[in-house]
Amino acid sequence: PLLLPPPSPLSLSFSLSLSPQSMDSSKKLPSKEAALFRNVIKFYELKQYKKGIKAADAILKVFPDHGETLAMKGLTLSCMDQKEEGVELVRKGLRKDPRSNVCWHVYGLLYRADHNYVEAIKCYRNALRADKENLQVLRDLSFLQIQMRDTKGYAETRRQILALRPSNKSHWLAYAAACHMGGDMKTSTRVLQAYADSLTDEDPTRAPYERSELILCVFVFVCSPVH
Repeated sequence: PLLLPPPSPLSLSFSLSLSPQSMDSSKKLPSKEAALFRNVIKFYELKQYKKGIKAADAILKVFPDHGETLAMKGLTLSCMDQKEEGVELVRKGLRKDPRSNVCWHVYGLLYRADHNYVEAIKCYRNALRADKENLQVLRDLSFLQIQMRDTKGYAETRRQILALRPSNKSHWLAYAAACHMGGDMKTSTRVLQAYADSLTDEDPTRAPYERSELILCVFVFVCSPVH
């Protein structure tokens, strides 16, 4: 069973964006409230917190036990110097919907803001149990793993991100760098070579430039072993 992590005092001088793909909870709401929920997310990201609270309250008036709306309202309040009330709302949202990736992600953001990275990682992992291919949660998890010097976990998370978005060059380089930091020079070099082999000559100016960057990365990685 999923257990709520213990509460902690929070310091919320932060702004982190929640990916719309992680907010699939709107499908549980009628169309009107689903649109309002999307607005809650948008207003949070734009730091228009009062508008976000108003939209959340409109949903909760009809669906007072909608866990993800409670969590988003709590997150928004936490950014409005109403930290204590915000945390309680997030925890209430989790109790209403303990298997929601959104609720766990939001709770993880609160822990991260408090620099409680261990508990934040637990929350992110619970979020991934509900949605294992959530790119935003995977990114957030990878940031905390490297912050905690968990190079093995960081490399595995970057590998999962690469598998989900193999067309993104930055994911190839991030995975190669993660392997390098973990001391796996062989895999790091192989990843860079695999990406170099995937480049085409469709853009005669870009492809050679990217290959030169990759060659430089290989040289740096090979000549700068991690101890």
